[in-house]
Amino acid sequence: MAVSDANYCFSYIDVGVYGSSSDSAVFGHSTFGRLLARNSLQLPAPQLLPGTTFPAMPYIFVADEAFALGANMMRPYSSRGLTTERRVFNYRLTRARRVMECAFGILANKWRFLHSPIHFKIETAIKAVKAACVLHNFVRQRDGFNFEDTLCHCLGPTQLTAVCGNAHGAHVRDHFTRYFMSTEGALPWQLEAIEA
Repeated sequence: MAVSDANYCFSYIDVGVYGSSSDSAVFGHSTFGRLLARNSLQLPAPQLLPGTTFPAMPYIFVADEAFALGANMMRPYSSRGLTTERRVFNYRLTRARRVMECAFGILANKWRFLHSPIHFKIETAIKAVKAACVLHNFVRQRDGFNFEDTLCHCLGPTQLTAVCGNAHGAHVRDHFTRYFMSTEGALPWQLEAIEA
């Protein structure tokens, strides 16, 4: 499990849990998950979204449907009965999540041993994965990366399942949903993308 910044560098990794464990369980038991739940990550203060005057919105992490919704953790709306506004939110969240998916792809393609089962002792495998992540960050910072979004704007449907969240997280998500439909926050192609 990892957290990536916008430059595809890993800010946090958690290595060593069996692949059969659920993402939400791994996250809940990780240092990062516990710090986020206790509000102890020292995140920047909430900021106004561009073009708005109220309210200040918290910094968030984007996640998939396996994670619980929280004030600082956004996940998609359930796929049942989606309004246009909620479909746009899910589309925008999915576009943001691609950064993390690309970070894993870049890591695995650079360090090819990650493409297949690792036949080391567990301790050695953990060290090898951690070393690959450190080297990944080093190479990213040394070489830089000019990213041109070559992915099409249309994303395929995903299967979404329910995981419990909290009311404050739902309020934050609803505010982002309204913002993404506003003049200040809309993308010119977002309605076309969700209809494709």
